[in-house]
Amino acid sequence: MFATGVTIVTARAPSGGLVGLTANSFNSVSLSPPLVLWSLSRQAGSMDVFATGVRYAIHVLAADQQALAERFATRGIDRWAGVAHHPGLDGTPLIEGAAATFECFSRSQYPEGDHVIFVGEVERCSHRAGVRPLLYHGGHFHTQHSL
Repeated sequence: MFATGVTIVTARAPSGGLVGLTANSFNSVSLSPPLVLWSLSRQAGSMDVFATGVRYAIHVLAADQQALAERFATRGIDRWAGVAHHPGLDGTPLIEGAAATFECFSRSQYPEGDHVIFVGEVERCSHRAGVRPLLYHGGHFHTQHSL
């Protein structure tokens, strides 16, 4: 019963392939230095990429990006097919149109329970002014809400 924003976390694998997943476990940690966190199941297929990678990007999704959230939460498909993106720091894929994007250096990891908590130091961020965020509450996405 806790409403959250919705993010997609992306990275580039050592092979050059693109990795991305939907996550709503995102939170600010510190302003100085600028730190954010998110968590990933230890069983996730992309765990190795994030556990050994140097950089990743966290995209806070806008209300008009629900289809992207669903796509990056679906297993067994090419999540990147037709998704507009461009390279960020060290080639990290940046999805176009996000409400906000945080390009992060992977600072630390904390295994806890069945997840790993990733803490990233924000190296660069941007935002799309005047857009409503995509929210998740009670097992459903919400796009119509007042700010």
